[in-house]
Amino acid sequence: MPDFPFERLRRWPDVEATNLFAVDASDRLILDEAAAGLATAGVGEVVVLEDHYGALTLAAAAQLTARLGVQPEVRVYQDALSGEHALDHNAADLASSVPDLAGLTGAYRHVPLGAELFTGARLVLLQLPRSLAALDELAGTIARFAAPDVTVVAGGRIKHMTVAMNEVLRRHFGELNVTPARQKSRVLIITQPTVSDRTDQAGPAWPRTVEHPDLGLTVCAHGAAFAGTTIDIGTRYLLEFLDRMKPDAITAIDLGCGTGVLAAALAQRRPGLQLVASDQSAAAVASALATMTANGVMERVRVLRDDALSAQPDASAELILLNPPFHIGSSVHAGIALKLFEDAARVLRPGGELWTVWNTHLGYRPALTRIVGPTHQVGRNTKFTVTVSTRR
Repeated sequence: MPDFPFERLRRWPDVEATNLFAVDASDRLILDEAAAGLATAGVGEVVVLEDHYGALTLAAAAQLTARLGVQPEVRVYQDALSGEHALDHNAADLASSVPDLAGLTGAYRHVPLGAELFTGARLVLLQLPRSLAALDELAGTIARFAAPDVTVVAGGRIKHMTVAMNEVLRRHFGELNVTPARQKSRVLIITQPTVSDRTDQAGPAWPRTVEHPDLGLTVCAHGAAFAGTTIDIGTRYLLEFLDRMKPDAITAIDLGCGTGVLAAALAQRRPGLQLVASDQSAAAVASALATMTANGVMERVRVLRDDALSAQPDASAELILLNPPFHIGSSVHAGIALKLFEDAARVLRPGGELWTVWNTHLGYRPALTRIVGPTHQVGRNTKFTVTVSTRR
């Protein structure tokens, strides 16, 4: 799709840097392999999944609009809220600056994962997730609800694709064809949703649920939730310090809550606390909601989908817990952690505490001191460091 202005697309409000890009070769290859489908698709027949920053959605919508002469009603699902915001910002920018793309902002809509997203869909463009569980949930939902003649054009960077992805997709589809590679990217063409998926009235068993008797917790997880139903070792280490975290606090936030383990454990142990569990991942938020219900603490934990803490007022929390990611997509980058530190500093009241667990080699203590306030190490094992930062 050479005429579409890919070079104008940005990652903002996600982290931007010279080595981080809004469009890659897999976006272009997916669109090229989907060209025949886009040339025949009708209104409401195209769905885009896990578009990073809008390249797939906007290029497809532009082509459909030009051919159909009306809004094509492309449905979009992105797990990351920052991806949704980037798509919307890019659409607004192109609509206001490129005359031929003036209708882009109304050419698509965000839809949650489920029947509404896929009913009547005949062409699905998918940036392959790296998690097999995420792919399993996506593929099963497509097969269950999309049109019987649906074609899925799924692609990614070869270094992130595995044979196991093919095995997952074959659980839900009868035909899978691998296209030739280009610029270190590859596309899979998938058709023939299985009869068992389409006739299973009970639906797929998501979220998964696992009890952890050693911690007295039940963890629920959708496919794209970090660590699934396990408890990652960083979170498990931070759990050891719950009783030391600002004992007089009555408000607390689990920032980047994932499946909600920290919020659920803190709510169980300190019944006087009112908590917010926040994550930008739709799968994480759905998982955390289920985890709170499973542990009987839903009434005291408000679960929100938010980009960092943008929905929280300044100086509104006394305690924040954080197990920050150290990568953005496939790139190791400190930018996302720094963004979370800055928002935590803004939302903490003076004297409030940020408790953070991080891989020791990342050396976050100087940044925490600079951004939040005096930072002290309270624990360290062979891999992780736990610090408490007090808001100035």
